[in-house]
Amino acid sequence: MKKVSSLMLFLVVLLGLAKTCVYTVNEREYALVFALGELKTVVNTPGLHVKLPPPLQNVVYLDKRILNLDLSSPDLVQTSEKKNLLIDTFVKWRIEDPRRYWVSFQGSEAAAESRLSQLLRDVLNVVVNKRTVNQITSSERERAMVEIRDMLQSRMKDVGIGIVDVRMKRVDFTPEISESVYRRMEAERKRVASEERSKGAAQAEKIRAEADRQSEVIVAQAYREAQTIRGEGDAKAAAAYAKAFSLDPDFARFVRSLDAYKSSFAEKSDVMVLDPSTDFFKFFQSDKGVKH
Repeated sequence: MKKVSSLMLFLVVLLGLAKTCVYTVNEREYALVFALGELKTVVNTPGLHVKLPPPLQNVVYLDKRILNLDLSSPDLVQTSEKKNLLIDTFVKWRIEDPRRYWVSFQGSEAAAESRLSQLLRDVLNVVVNKRTVNQITSSERERAMVEIRDMLQSRMKDVGIGIVDVRMKRVDFTPEISESVYRRMEAERKRVASEERSKGAAQAEKIRAEADRQSEVIVAQAYREAQTIRGEGDAKAAAAYAKAFSLDPDFARFVRSLDAYKSSFAEKSDVMVLDPSTDFFKFFQSDKGVKH
């Protein structure tokens, strides 16, 4: 019985010792193996690994994922025009060289972010100081962020940190220049609006003139066609009259005299003072136009 107990105790101690000699690494982390306080190995391969039991060797884990640094307050930066801007930025970074990172910060993420924040402010000043407000806010904003990222990467490379991206979340004017900027923007918008209205008025006048010209052309063409049709109608009517009257000249003279009477006495108040014996009234005297 005593031998069985001793064996079980030995197995428990052996199992505990074996457990201290095995460690796992997942795909989201680095494993740093230390021997008596000295960094010996950096393990980057996920899986199960073996080491010596403490205190001969121990393991420290570092995050391999992309980390975010979001500054708590915007930085006051001056442009090349000597105007102050409040710029709010954030940085995406990760550990690229675990050995250098450990030597520089002893694995402290807070210490790394503090160093990164200081360098970010320095680089931000360098990049913004040589650009205007318009360039930072619009025309060269993307280029400025790329330049900040590259400069920050070159300064953090020696401490084992890689910069994935740098972004300006917001760029604001300080209160002392906001009002002047707004006035300038308002004046610019008014100028553009006035220019657009002028262009619209000129275009409207052009369209109106073109419409008037087309209207005159259409009316003239219609009048010409009407006169042509009227002339053709009159010619056909004259031909019809001539043909009809040629069959009976006396009847033709009678019809024309009736038309003359109708035209002369169109109104009840019309009065003509003539000698009744004149040829104008010859058909009043006889249906043949012969005087009695």
